[in-house]
Amino acid sequence: MPRQHTDIVAEELGVRPSQVAATASLLADGATVPFIARYRKEATGSLDEVAIAAIRDRLEQLESLNKRRTAIIESLAERELLTDDLSARIAGAATLAELEDTYLPFRPKRRTRAMVARERGLGPLADLLLGPEDPSLDPLAAAEGFVAAERGVETAEDALAGARDIIAERVAEDADTRAELRKLYSSRGLITSTVVKGHEEEGAKFRDYFEWSESGAAAPSHRVLAMLRGEDEGHLKVRIAPPEDDALDIARRRFVKGETPASAEVDAALVDGYRRLLGPSMETEMRATLKARADEEAIKVFAQNLRELLLAAPLGRKAVLAIDPGFRTGCKVVCLDAQGKLLHNDTIYPHTGEEKGREATATLLALCQRFSIDAIAIGNGTGSRETERFVRAAGLPASIQVLVVSESGASVYSASEAAREEFPEHDVTVRGAVSIGRRLMDPLAELVKIDPKAIGIGQYQHDVDQAALRQALDDTVVSCVNGVGVDLNRASRQLLTYVSGLGRRLAAHIVDYRETNGPFQQRQDLMAVPHLGPKAFEQAAGFLRIPDAENPLDRSAVHPESYGVVEAITRDLGCSLEELMASETLRRQIDPNRYVTDSVGLPTLTDIIEELGKPGRDPRDQLEAFAFAEGIEKVEDLQRGMKLPGIVTNVTHFGAFVDIGVHQDGLVHVSHLSDRFVKDPTEVVKVQQKVKVTVLDVDLARQRISLSMKSDPFAEPRRQGEAPRPSAKPKTVRPASPRPKREDTSGQAGWFREAMMKANEKKRG
Repeated sequence: MPRQHTDIVAEELGVRPSQVAATASLLADGATVPFIARYRKEATGSLDEVAIAAIRDRLEQLESLNKRRTAIIESLAERELLTDDLSARIAGAATLAELEDTYLPFRPKRRTRAMVARERGLGPLADLLLGPEDPSLDPLAAAEGFVAAERGVETAEDALAGARDIIAERVAEDADTRAELRKLYSSRGLITSTVVKGHEEEGAKFRDYFEWSESGAAAPSHRVLAMLRGEDEGHLKVRIAPPEDDALDIARRRFVKGETPASAEVDAALVDGYRRLLGPSMETEMRATLKARADEEAIKVFAQNLRELLLAAPLGRKAVLAIDPGFRTGCKVVCLDAQGKLLHNDTIYPHTGEEKGREATATLLALCQRFSIDAIAIGNGTGSRETERFVRAAGLPASIQVLVVSESGASVYSASEAAREEFPEHDVTVRGAVSIGRRLMDPLAELVKIDPKAIGIGQYQHDVDQAALRQALDDTVVSCVNGVGVDLNRASRQLLTYVSGLGRRLAAHIVDYRETNGPFQQRQDLMAVPHLGPKAFEQAAGFLRIPDAENPLDRSAVHPESYGVVEAITRDLGCSLEELMASETLRRQIDPNRYVTDSVGLPTLTDIIEELGKPGRDPRDQLEAFAFAEGIEKVEDLQRGMKLPGIVTNVTHFGAFVDIGVHQDGLVHVSHLSDRFVKDPTEVVKVQQKVKVTVLDVDLARQRISLSMKSDPFAEPRRQGEAPRPSAKPKTVRPASPRPKREDTSGQAGWFREAMMKANEKKRG
């Protein structure tokens, strides 16, 4: 890696060049981001996963820039256009935009008006008009000398028109002019959208953008993506440009000399060049820049939501009965043991008459007793509240927990190849119910089987750069899986795939070996797995756990390469490993400095000592019971002012969606997330967070719910020197039971304003 790249990345990210160089070396050697962050802290100066991933991504960008630079040089050399000055400018280009601006005049292009004019011998006339200020120069008289009918220049006006075409192209391709205009577009460019005539009804969901204009630099990602989607669907026209006079002034300062007849021709060419060539080119660039920024912000929110979802609290190893609710077709029931193995499946009909209801109750009680059920998981789809009410009234033992579980993505899993491989003899209804039950037991282990885009989090997921989205989501899944750790003897092939250093092929080999030879007894047994070599073992071993292993370190996050250090500590303290792990007093006696070596430094030793105190500890929270409001089961049950418990199902830049148990998520706009000003909703809420909300407005026609998390959302605005006026006391509703549900957030940012207007009208009335 060039030293120049190291220095650039170090300066941009605020780290030392040595940290960048060490990280780059480890990445080049095949090390993964989680492995470097956890087990190579000495080399990187304890950089975290975020910094390591940022270094990786920036180095890839610089490498791509270098490849493009090389391709340009080769192209110019092949066409014998490469000069020493041009070569130096190409080598000094720090960004892709600067590099492309330098190359633009020499790039092979389709036949242009300026090319035709040069072929007709009008280049010298263009040079004459662009030359030093000369008030005596008569452009029309000068153009007479270039009239040549045989070359297609029949009049002096034809000659001047051709010269203007050449000047227009020179202005459009001038690197310095483009650089200045790029800054203007970035700082003062406006993104404007208008409705396409005749699409007022068809494009109604974009009505907030029918007449819209704002600063491109300040436009939030959800509005940029909404406008661009409206344009893609043919409902909106979107323009991005600064004030034209400001843009033209930049070009005039470089090309127009004085107020002579010749400068008037140059100015006319310049205006034409800006409107026909330079402006559209800059607008295309600005679109790409705004889109990339909007994509980055949307992907960041998506990844944050996914992380919260993956790290949701697990129930743990308990026997679970899972129910996929239904009315006419009945409720699919599956029984799983503490390992998640399917033991039994059945169908009950609690909602199709009293006799069927009694049969369903008897079946439910019998299954709970037969399989020693610890918890019941109810999917949050259609009929979930009714099914939950049936289960709670069935007379279950008090020891059995009843929880409602999000089934987002369960249908995707049930139809997937992974589900078919796991349950070839069962249909999609059984597979879906199994996924619901396992999701309660361990959300992370189950959700890795599903494409994150099918889970229903984030915003405009199909509009953003798909490669960048995939990279971010993969990084998030890998980070979560390795951060939690994986049970080597229970993990599915899909879960093992995300373990550092493994991947699909080795994960499949591990599962095949486990099925053939039985459970792994120690981490070292991994070396017997076909095709799993020392490098993969080094990367993966620390993140794999064997809970029943004879060696306690095999149950922990201590890497096998550090077992010798732990053995040295126990020898020096004169105790066994079990005694050391059980006694905080003994661990306090450890002097880490005694065990520092060239390969093991204080950061690693600190991690080892901390891990000895809590070996294999799951970093996720404990599962807490949650209850929705009793009697509030559909949108029609809601009233303005109700205070309800809810669960955050999705966070976007314009607010958060909250499930309040009515099969339709409500929106808490960013302006109602807190009593204080909130710029970034992720600072206040996260996916799966339990919250208290107040109903602001309900639009029954469109099934839309407006919510608030403010302490007093209906209080009159405070006037200067006046205490806030109290609002009417809202209705408080008693909670009852759990159930999160997600929905597509596309195009929903704007309706909150309408809901608030309705609320204000009611308040004034």
